[in-house]
Amino acid sequence: LLLLSPLPAEAGLYSASDQVLLPDPDGIDALLGNSSRALLLEFYASWCGHCVGFAPVWKRLARDITEWKPAVDLAALDCAEEINRPTCIRFGVNRYPTIKFFHAYSKPGSKGELVEGVSSDVKGLRQQVIDLLESHGHTWPPACPPLEPASEAEIDNYWETTNGGYLALIFETADSYVGREVTLDLLQYENIAVRRVLNTEQGLVSKMAVTDFPSCYLYYANGTFARLNVHVEARTFYSYVLQRLPTVRRAGKPQQGTVTLVANATNQEWREFNRRRVYMADLESALHYSLRMEVAGHPQISTDSLQALKRYISVLAKYFPGRPIVMNLLRYLDSWLQGITEPEISYSSLLDVLDNKMEVPRAALPSEVKWVGCQGSQPQFRGYPCSVWTLFHVLTVQATANRTAKSDPLEVPQALIGYVKNFFGCRECASHFENMAQESMQQVKSLASSVLWLWSRHNRVNNRLAGALSEDPQFPKIQWPPPEQCPGCHDVKRGEHTWKQEPVLYFLKEYFSAQRILPDYLEEEAVLLDKQAAQRAAAEAGGGGRRKGRGAPEEGEEEEEGEQQLAGEEEDGEDVDEQGEGEATAEAAPEMEAGDAGRHWEDVGPARIRRPSIVGLRLREERGSEDIVDLDSFVNQHYKIKALRAAADAAHRREEEEEEAEEEEEAE
Repeated sequence: LLLLSPLPAEAGLYSASDQVLLPDPDGIDALLGNSSRALLLEFYASWCGHCVGFAPVWKRLARDITEWKPAVDLAALDCAEEINRPTCIRFGVNRYPTIKFFHAYSKPGSKGELVEGVSSDVKGLRQQVIDLLESHGHTWPPACPPLEPASEAEIDNYWETTNGGYLALIFETADSYVGREVTLDLLQYENIAVRRVLNTEQGLVSKMAVTDFPSCYLYYANGTFARLNVHVEARTFYSYVLQRLPTVRRAGKPQQGTVTLVANATNQEWREFNRRRVYMADLESALHYSLRMEVAGHPQISTDSLQALKRYISVLAKYFPGRPIVMNLLRYLDSWLQGITEPEISYSSLLDVLDNKMEVPRAALPSEVKWVGCQGSQPQFRGYPCSVWTLFHVLTVQATANRTAKSDPLEVPQALIGYVKNFFGCRECASHFENMAQESMQQVKSLASSVLWLWSRHNRVNNRLAGALSEDPQFPKIQWPPPEQCPGCHDVKRGEHTWKQEPVLYFLKEYFSAQRILPDYLEEEAVLLDKQAAQRAAAEAGGGGRRKGRGAPEEGEEEEEGEQQLAGEEEDGEDVDEQGEGEATAEAAPEMEAGDAGRHWEDVGPARIRRPSIVGLRLREERGSEDIVDLDSFVNQHYKIKALRAAADAAHRREEEEEEAEEEEEAE
């Protein structure tokens, strides 16, 4: 979610999230003139119906060729804006949409080359981009590698002028674009070169016994070769595997190393983890950071922000698959917030609840971060953004597992959007997220579609940030899940990669299920409670005492008589756990380690967490079951209980004083 460059102004049908350049009249000449890369500029009018229909295709093309940006980029200019009209007229544009191609090193004042017969789909447009790139004469973009077919002689001489790295050969027919597409997909990577070889190059075809077109082979300096093993013989799969070969790295990024190297880079203890699993330590760290760090930046929380906070906490209380001790705290916090009728609260009062100053029995939220699956190779990488995405995915999946007839498919997405909009610290990231949500929320019509909606948004962000300064070189941003993790999620239609929605949904529901979340590195509940008690005692010893929460009785305030008797009152709660759907797509299921099946919080650690039950306002004696507080009752009666106890203590002190007075009289 991190961005390090300022956002350009949004315009018409496009926003900064779309990976389309949005020039302004003052900067367009500098953008087009004498640039080292080629550019395709769409002139459009935001009121034009065809432009509205074409915009999603232009955006998809921008995402599809994001790796090609050093050689060619896309831009858009809204001619319906008065400020842009003189520019559009100067370029001779009076019909929309009009696309013009500007070669690399175009002369200042160039009006560009009109692109005729613009395709209406991404594949056709991508191939037109390649044709336009190949039309360059002496002004070839310096970042663009050779796109023409390679000869046998060139391949034989390649290693005479090159030391190390890989040479990948894409064998294909003359009308295929796969080789050129893969070549451009790899142009930002070092230690690898990609060349296309036609099926008519009989010497190489015979030497390497090539029978399939397209197919990809690695050709080594010693004259040996090996066929690249891919799930499907197609562009997407070639590029994915080649980008992840050993020693291949994105230009300007350190080489992907081992966990040992990563550990040394952070100067912190490295926690071994399984990259294909979710860790509760990351989820609890996300809760701590979002509530104690992000929300803390708002000393007063009111109106829209307060409503957003209520919705966020509500979905956490409903769907977070946490330990009983954490769920007690979240449910109490939710009940406290829902009971607030004032238009504004202070963060300090919220913090009192987070720190359990009200002494809710067996309730605590960890007060520090402990990244595991979200560790980064440097302190500035991954961490909180990674954990937030993971938390969001878990919540959408758990909403499907706990669905009811009244479940609202927009409940979780809207709560997440509200949190990001109002509290997420990276404001540019929040703006991008909100833009994506506004253009796609109509897709969410069921709980299952909300899971897929968030997944597709996350992949879009990964596409946009791949290669950015915020990307961890040890954990490159990819389109997830990759083929080796979910083969059944991927398909190819008419040569284009597509996602198979049903297997993807099945994979996501399994991967983020509560049963697969690992408890490794969590602190014991007793340790959390001891820390919480120590912090509370330290605060009281410091002279500040306990900050009063909402509803705390003021000093001297009289309590009503006839309070309910608390001892022995208990309620039995219903088991509300429901299993999610189990669509059968075995090839989409995440890999499971032996003994993982069915593992949940009943298996955690050496001190097993006992099965929960709902009790009244005081803890029962331990009977081998976990105590979860009846929080609604607790909120309503907590301060009355304290007042009764205080009154009882006062009565006891008066009795002692009277007895002492009587003893003194007798002594006299």
